[in-house]
Amino acid sequence: MNSQRRRLLAAGIITAAGAVFGAVAFAQPKEKIIHVTARKWAFLPREIRLKKGVPVVLEFVTADVFMGFNAPDFNVRTDIIPGKVSRLRLVPDKTGTFVFLCDIFCGDGHEGMSGQIHVVA
Repeated sequence: MNSQRRRLLAAGIITAAGAVFGAVAFAQPKEKIIHVTARKWAFLPREIRLKKGVPVVLEFVTADVFMGFNAPDFNVRTDIIPGKVSRLRLVPDKTGTFVFLCDIFCGDGHEGMSGQIHVVA
């Protein structure tokens, strides 16, 4: 193998290694998954603590009836269907305490089915 080919091969290997290292070094952290169970007539957990600007995925399950999750201050909602996992990505863009609620009538007691999202800086 001549010296020019060796230099090109070495440069290619270094470039590829740098690209892989750069992708790993600057990759965003994996999104935190928060499991939420919806049941008659509560969300568990009732309080969710998040950091501003840090993305999370809320995973909802229910064994009861068709329900909904609505966090109007973040303009996000999803349906929660018995036997299925519903995923909702959320990136809190403000700090404070915010209400979430079930927005689909699910029976007597529905009106109290709510919780809080606490977002800190």
